[in-house]
Amino acid sequence: MPTVNSSSPAPCSTRSWSISDDSLRRYVFFASESCIQELLSAADCSRAGNGNDGWKVLAFEDGVEISKRRCRSGAFHAFRSRWLLKSVSTEQFITVANAIDAAKRWDSDLVEARYIKDLDENLSIIRLRFGESSKPLFRNREFIVYERRETMDDGTLVVAVASLPKEIAAGLQPKQNNSIRGLLLQSGWVVEKLDDESCMVTYVVQMDPAGWLPKFFVNRFNTKLVMIIEDLWKQAQACSAIPSITDPS
Repeated sequence: MPTVNSSSPAPCSTRSWSISDDSLRRYVFFASESCIQELLSAADCSRAGNGNDGWKVLAFEDGVEISKRRCRSGAFHAFRSRWLLKSVSTEQFITVANAIDAAKRWDSDLVEARYIKDLDENLSIIRLRFGESSKPLFRNREFIVYERRETMDDGTLVVAVASLPKEIAAGLQPKQNNSIRGLLLQSGWVVEKLDDESCMVTYVVQMDPAGWLPKFFVNRFNTKLVMIIEDLWKQAQACSAIPSITDPS
């Protein structure tokens, strides 16, 4: 069981939980199950855009479909981008579909991105920290997230990313005095392998940056985050030793 450390009775104090790696592993594995199911649901082509799944298509640009859906809390939206990639395999793309590579595209002023610990072969805890010169949504903010990578029975690859509860995060990594700890809600990637060696990539992001920011500003900025699929696609092509698949015509 977690040990609660509450050194100050002040209402604004942040409690921290000291938790063993085994307990943390079991908690993250359990918590990430719902994240994986949410991602798979968002990527379900048979449901997407049918008007009953809550997703509203905002735009279709350069082959990328951008949609949004109101989060259950009602405060912020979840954003989704979907793209059929004909020039990169699932194996190529999944090498750059992770929380750190995505964060570099959220804001170029990311000052720290590191793995705090690996809980299992495909289960890690990551710290993302942005500095003074970052954009308003990320300025002096940090995120303590888990990252779980799973391959489904049909070969679909899922990368689930979300923040740890603030008490657990505080126990693993005390918050710096000048930083604001934001929350990345159920987010991540689904990479579906297709018959012609191409893949369908779905990216979902839900973020609560915490602190005071107008909700319309956060929602408007989040629409830019879904476009990182294109950047990651280019990175996958550039860094992979596997030649890109080109159109023979």
